[in-house]
Amino acid sequence: MSQTNTIDPAEVAKFEAMAAEWWDTEGKFKPLHLMNPCRLDYITSQIAAEFDRDLTAPMPFKGLRVLDIGCGGGLLSEPMARLGADVVGADAAPRNIPVAQVHAAQSGLAIDYRHTTAEDLAASGEQFDVVLNMEVVEHVADPQGYLTACQLLLKPGGLMICSTLNRNAKSFVMAIIGAEWVMRWLPKGTHDWAKFITPDELYDLIRKAGLDPVDRKGMVFNPISWKWATSARDLSCNYVTASVKRG
Repeated sequence: MSQTNTIDPAEVAKFEAMAAEWWDTEGKFKPLHLMNPCRLDYITSQIAAEFDRDLTAPMPFKGLRVLDIGCGGGLLSEPMARLGADVVGADAAPRNIPVAQVHAAQSGLAIDYRHTTAEDLAASGEQFDVVLNMEVVEHVADPQGYLTACQLLLKPGGLMICSTLNRNAKSFVMAIIGAEWVMRWLPKGTHDWAKFITPDELYDLIRKAGLDPVDRKGMVFNPISWKWATSARDLSCNYVTASVKRG
């Protein structure tokens, strides 16, 4: 039985309308392309630490099954596949999937892309070592139900990486006014500030979902170097967390 109750149709429609632009580094997803190296550094270091993998080895994530939920055009799925993981990329916006499939084929990568949801994957009994849950939780209708589905998708000892946006005056200025209105990196209305989640709120949601939060870092943009970096202290806007499912 379908259990897609956390999906917000308006949010899906927004990203579906932008599907063809996923791999345009100067298009509507420019912020994600700029952020991607920072996100990948955090993701790979957390996976390597949790599963005792050597990132300097060839295919260090071989044998790990990774779910990239809300995969979009595959900006994270493809690097995970290159590192040797068995990757499933899932998205609720159907038009994102063929975009991701075509790009993966052009890149010579075998990635299992599916138009589906976390709830439906959990209902079908799918299990993963790692769930990548990046910039999705602020777009769902029921964050607690969504995170609970992500927990069900993890094997015992599994790892979830979850990133989102803090809810405060600074994030409104940076993510709404700055990114959408001034820089026009994103279409107006991409984000709903009221759906942003503070780090403490997210930790509480993660714990209630049955996971154990083990780390959180801010992701901070430097306008001089034009690069993102992680910060142990500044979680005022973008931030990322790591949580584990105890066996």
